[in-house]
Amino acid sequence: MKKPEQYLRPEVIRQVGRLDLRAKFIVEGFLQGLHASPYHGFSVEFSEHRKYTAGDDLKDLDWGVYAKTDKYYIRKYEAETNVTGYLAMDLSGSMAYTFRQELTKFDYAICLAAALSYMMIHQQDPVGLVAFDTQIRTALPPKSKRAQLGNILALLANLKPAGQTDVAHGLTQLAAMVRSKSLIMLFSDLLADPEPIMQSLHQLRHRGHDIIVFHILDEAEVHFPFEGLVEFKDAEEDRKMTVDAPGMKPDYLQAVQEFRGKYQEDCARAGIDFVPTDTSIGFDKALMGYLLQRQRRF
Repeated sequence: MKKPEQYLRPEVIRQVGRLDLRAKFIVEGFLQGLHASPYHGFSVEFSEHRKYTAGDDLKDLDWGVYAKTDKYYIRKYEAETNVTGYLAMDLSGSMAYTFRQELTKFDYAICLAAALSYMMIHQQDPVGLVAFDTQIRTALPPKSKRAQLGNILALLANLKPAGQTDVAHGLTQLAAMVRSKSLIMLFSDLLADPEPIMQSLHQLRHRGHDIIVFHILDEAEVHFPFEGLVEFKDAEEDRKMTVDAPGMKPDYLQAVQEFRGKYQEDCARAGIDFVPTDTSIGFDKALMGYLLQRQRRF
């Protein structure tokens, strides 16, 4: 039987058919990995309590927990702890691409979003979902009830990436929908003009929302492992191009580095978390981006 931490690896998680089991194993592996990492001091609260500290009101002590553990814990209230989350999924045709990995970019995004949903629901944080191409096609309002996890996973499992996308417009529509300050989690390859996308992200930040951008590329898009003459086809437009891969590789790798670097710099200036990843990287790196964001909030 596989150890939980093995399910952090994309090539292994592909073998698990059900999305709910994928989410469960990814989260279990991540939490197990925290205990053997430099982040041992971090915690993801799967309860409604926190340890008593000097100055806390004694009337908030949970004596039932004390009777079982001989330790003082304070009941946490919704206003103190909860953050409303929105998963924003890019349905562009380019997200369906994979070269030699077990998961497409969209498969990877779905697994990551499912794991984050699992974590948030267990923290009793309301979480909802929007999916967009040129406009928002699916919207599920945030809820924190356990049944919400099943609703989100069912929607995620049935989403199909295809055609063109307009990330900026999708985010603008989301900004108009979200009424209270929330945590927006964007899953996209961002293969579009960065300027309007950053403008929409700035709009969300201006309204007080926290944002994590999970920038998901295919392993081949990051490392360019091609050889000889290679024909490339645009996933969103019917265009093809034949290139000399070895001759193109240095310029391509520099362009990708600059592309990601620009997003990294612009997001940092705007106070937006930017988590670059690719389909060969374990899910723990991306999940740590969420955990670091949550630690800063409280």
